[in-house]
Order: sequence, then C-alpha cells, then structure tokens
Amino acid sequence: MEHARGQFARHGYAAVTVKGVADAAGVSPNLITRYFGGKDGLFLAATEVGIPVPDSFDGDRSGLGERLAANIVRRWFGAAGEDPLLVLHRASGERPAAAEALAAFLDTNSLEPLHRYLRDSGPDDAEAGRRAAAIDAFVLGVSTRRRILRSDLGDPDDLRAWLAAAIQRLADG
Repeated sequence: MEHARGQFARHGYAAVTVKGVADAAGVSPNLITRYFGGKDGLFLAATEVGIPVPDSFDGDRSGLGERLAANIVRRWFGAAGEDPLLVLHRASGERPAAAEALAAFLDTNSLEPLHRYLRDSGPDDAEAGRRAAAIDAFVLGVSTRRRILRSDLGDPDDLRAWLAAAIQRLADG
C-alpha cells in the first residue's frame, strides 16, 4: 500500500502501472493482481481514507478554527507516507470515479458534520450550510495549492495560525 499510495500521489492514476508498483515493492505483479484484482482494485485499496477529527466539533464555536486548523496541519505535515486523501485528490482530475469518491467522502466526513455543528451553535440551517460550504471550499482550495500544486505555504505553525483565523472568520459569518 505504501508504494501504491506513493506512486499514485506522485504520478497520478494514468501513469502508474501494476508492474511499477510491484517493482517498487519488491513483489510479483501477479501478487497484486491476486489480492487486488488489478490496478483499479489497488487504487481503491490505496485510497481508503479516514479523517480522525471528531474532537474538531467538540467545544464552543469560538475555538472551531483553531481545532480544525490543528487537525488539518497535523494531517498535512504529520502523516507518514502518502496520505490516501491526497491520492484521491490528485486522481480526481483523471478519473471521474475518484472525483465522485472524493466528493462523497468530503460531503460525509467534512461538509455535513460541519454544517450540523454550525447549525447547532446558533445560525439557522441555511446560514449554517453557507458557512460550512465556505469553509469546505476554502480548505479544499488551500489543500490544492499546498498539496497538488506543491506551493510552499510556509512554516506549519504559521500556516496553522493563518488557517485558524480564516476558518474562524468563516464560521462566525
């Protein structure tokens, strides 16, 4: 998985071959085909994603930006190996199935919980939805800039502080 994630993240779906992943991992391509059914199965397995951010939605809205930013920066800078979410993000431009999987994942694990949290903290449903969508779009845009376009956005602590302030402004309307 580590070699598959790395290759999909660096080269995108189209350029990666089962043989290339097998060679990098030091295994037979037949082994990958046997366990994953080929390139599509390997890609699906390599892009299984989990975002452990339940603590982001614990606490008062006044600290939401800080909690979300801390989790985001931890994921961007602290994850060992290639992040499956990054792999999906990069592949979404090449594969409609990857784009659909990324959108469904973000809706279920980010946008919807954020919408509920904001609604429960005061704004009406429509306003909470607008704020959640703005935060989601902002974070996805910064993520694209940093992780896909590989822009240097500076020191992780400075980035966390900047993200926290921007997310908090969006959360507060």
